[in-house]
Amino acid sequence: MGVAHYENFPVASILLPRRLRRPVLAIYAFAREADDIADEGDASARQRLADLDRRFGELDRIEQGLAPTLPHCLPLATAVRDHALPVPLLRDLLDAFRQDVTRTRYANYDELLDYCRRSAHPIGRLLLHLYGRTDERSLVRSDLICSSLQIINFLQDVAIDYRKGRIYLPLDEMRQHAVSETTIATGDANPQWRAFMQFQIDRARARMSAGAPLAADLRGRIGMELRMVIAGGRRILDKLAAVEGDVFRHRPVLGKSDWARVIVRAVARL
Repeated sequence: MGVAHYENFPVASILLPRRLRRPVLAIYAFAREADDIADEGDASARQRLADLDRRFGELDRIEQGLAPTLPHCLPLATAVRDHALPVPLLRDLLDAFRQDVTRTRYANYDELLDYCRRSAHPIGRLLLHLYGRTDERSLVRSDLICSSLQIINFLQDVAIDYRKGRIYLPLDEMRQHAVSETTIATGDANPQWRAFMQFQIDRARARMSAGAPLAADLRGRIGMELRMVIAGGRRILDKLAAVEGDVFRHRPVLGKSDWARVIVRAVARL
């Protein structure tokens, strides 16, 4: 049975042209199912890695033009075949989820960005392939948006991730701000933690802004959906700042009133 998930952005919404909704959903379903293998349930690390390795095997079959053995991978195989999607990007996703099983700390921001390169960038790049926009400038801007969204999610989920034994924050920057793992373990949103979180919020916002011009480059409904994604990420950043980074007591999420703001900002072209 699948696990229900909250998202900060629309997934294959009615804004997308009908011809793109199925391949987008196929990509999302593959990524979400693999992420759940790494994150959810009580399986051992060995079993999680074995299950992810089986998905690598499915990608090999898809790349060779063979039918996958797992029925739920069939929509992805169809999307890859019909839209010539690069399978290495899908392998990058699995590699990131494998890392979730084997690694729980990140020494610095560069290490965190390397994780984002495999966990977040592939989604944006696969979507750009669907949209027929694979020029280098578009790909770089997509990477900036996707890594910003990933980092925003890390900031939202500090307490949740810690309960799973993980910290997706740069350890060297925690030390620079006099923040320790004990701060997270005890949910102590002290002044040092608030300053540390504001630094992370500001950097994620700058990264999002650097990638945002992509939304103006993409025309029609595709551009509108991307503007909603960007507006949703910015709204979460606003809410993180409003609680001064105290995600232990106030995990920001998008409610109905927030989605109304997101739509207004997207229509107003951010």
